[in-house]
Amino acid sequence: QVQLVESGGGLVQPGGSLRLSCEASGFIFSLNAMAWYRQAPGKERELVARISNTYTTNYADSVKGRFTISRDNAKNTVYLQMNSLKPEDTAVYYCYRNIGFWGKGTLVSVSS
Repeated sequence: QVQLVESGGGLVQPGGSLRLSCEASGFIFSLNAMAWYRQAPGKERELVARISNTYTTNYADSVKGRFTISRDNAKNTVYLQMNSLKPEDTAVYYCYRNIGFWGKGTLVSVSS
């Protein structure tokens, strides 16, 4: 059974950094693309970053240059390194695997 468990969320000040982790199980992790989505209060869920099975990456324009997605296939884990955080980055961040598999989310709050 597919399971995705996020961790690493919390409260940080604007300009700070945070690294999210998503531990995956129940499938052959190395063969799958993975992604991070986020959902801010009152808004729709949006794609933040994606990484393919061959390590190709894609980012939302709003996070380019600030966020980095990576994966460690030996640990069945995908990461999201978030730097230069802004208040508008505040959201619940979700780990995702196609098609339709979601983690429960981890809250990132950026506030002074």
